[in-house]
Amino acid sequence: MNQDIKTKKLINAPENIIAELIEGMVGAHPDMLRVEGETGRAIVAVEGPRDGKVGIIVGGGSGHEPAFAGYVGRGLADAAAVGNVFASPSPSHIVEAARAVDGGVGVVMLYGNYTGDVLNFTMAAEELEQAGIPVRHVAVADDVASAPVERKAERRGIAGDFFVFKVAGAAADLGEPLARVEALAQAANEATRSMGVALGPCSLPQTGRPNFSIGDDEMEIGMGLHGEPGIRREKLGTADEVTDTLVDAILAELDIKAGERVAVLVNGLGSTAQIELYVIFRRVKQRLDALGVEIHASWVGEYATSLEMAGASITLMKLDDTLKMLLDHPCRTPALVVGGLSKAEEGSTRNRKPLKPAEGTATVNETSRALITEGDVTPAIFMAMMNAVGEQIIAEKNWLSELDGIIGDGDHGVTMEIGWKAVQHTLKDVQTDETIESICKRMAKAFLDAVGASSGPLYATAFLRAGTAVSNRLNLDGAGMAEWLAAACQGIRDRGRAEPGDKTMIDAWVPAVEAATQAAARGASTVEVLIAAREGAEVGMKATSALESRRGRSAKLGARSVGHIDPGAASTFVTLRAMTAALEKALS
Repeated sequence: MNQDIKTKKLINAPENIIAELIEGMVGAHPDMLRVEGETGRAIVAVEGPRDGKVGIIVGGGSGHEPAFAGYVGRGLADAAAVGNVFASPSPSHIVEAARAVDGGVGVVMLYGNYTGDVLNFTMAAEELEQAGIPVRHVAVADDVASAPVERKAERRGIAGDFFVFKVAGAAADLGEPLARVEALAQAANEATRSMGVALGPCSLPQTGRPNFSIGDDEMEIGMGLHGEPGIRREKLGTADEVTDTLVDAILAELDIKAGERVAVLVNGLGSTAQIELYVIFRRVKQRLDALGVEIHASWVGEYATSLEMAGASITLMKLDDTLKMLLDHPCRTPALVVGGLSKAEEGSTRNRKPLKPAEGTATVNETSRALITEGDVTPAIFMAMMNAVGEQIIAEKNWLSELDGIIGDGDHGVTMEIGWKAVQHTLKDVQTDETIESICKRMAKAFLDAVGASSGPLYATAFLRAGTAVSNRLNLDGAGMAEWLAAACQGIRDRGRAEPGDKTMIDAWVPAVEAATQAAARGASTVEVLIAAREGAEVGMKATSALESRRGRSAKLGARSVGHIDPGAASTFVTLRAMTAALEKALS
């Protein structure tokens, strides 16, 4: 990848881009959209949410506009939780969206089948259910290129979101109960297949650099919405050749017969001209006409983009009478208007009361307990170590993003920077009597609130588990540090369900913990324990190069992921290297 290339964007400060996006979007559509909640990331329909109606919450990363907030409005989604660019919204964003639209009969959450979205929406659902709000999930998984049919549960969601959201929103608007809305959304998911092609990369606002490289005469078949590599790269074909490739893969699974009906979406990825999209649709129609398949409804344009990526996707939904009726049901949103709403329907929404401010997280004061004081890592030194991690992560941001750009979507460094900056900010508020456990709780909340990608729930769980493991300690010695590291690692494993050999951060964490535990058992000092952890992490990080990815977005690459270091393992090594250096400096 040529890192000297810089793209041009009409933005202000990259760190403000989501807030400014939301301000502009709500300002442009005040009759349809409003913002609710303290986080500023829950966009809610002015019309739609009402008592006795199932609430529909959609969500995902920004950069795919008009998805997801563009589908908020009467007859479709009641709210959208807005994440950072290419990153899932955090649980707090999702919870605020759900609370804003809860009509007393439960909510259905709809999102793409990506690790970060699954983790964050699951954590949000756990919190909502504890508060007495019934929750159902549907993870859209329409991309036939991302996994074979026998493993279709692993497939990612791309432009098929459009149809699944539409069906679920219509079912809820018609007053269907929670289980029925979920079932209809699942039926739409099962009836929908998509496949895309990319001709050129996009660039994240934070980096201004292309997130992958491709030859001037090449195309990537099966490219994901975040720039994830597809199933193969080949010479650019004609519009008909490319369309046939995509349609063949879709028809092979949908088993559509003569006389049956479909809905068609030809979707641009961000910088593909309408003329090209209509040329593609022309060929799709030719293929379906030849089969005797009726196109009941069609859409051509940008409905699920990837910033300024060049390329397109094709989505077909096989229709039965129920799906057809729900697809035709009226809706009114910024990105989609179907039919018209009667005056009675327009006036039937309820007047919602403003959300109550979320309760703050109380700081835990541990001074009344008898805590183990042995050890040279005091709370103050621990904070210095965590600040040092943030500094090193930020310094290595570009390297981490470059690693991720090869086998992922290129945002790992950016995401980690956001999370650790939030940690650094919250550390400024730590009181002098707080323990390491209390500091870890602050860090967990800060990271989770700031980062919606899979890293958010994983690191938040790590910090919480690690803090709990040393809750009986004021200071950490070698054994205490080993306990802290082991609990952090186990938290990541439990939350992410990853194991050694999957080519994830776990492949650096596990050897780090093993080395640290062995050192502690020998009576090693805190510095020696961290040195052992750092060295173990480095060995594990380097070993990921030989592994084939089995988890996350890079799992779709198969053998193409071999030969590249996992970015999560790399950031783990950077973390432990920074902790070690900071402790050595503090004790020198």
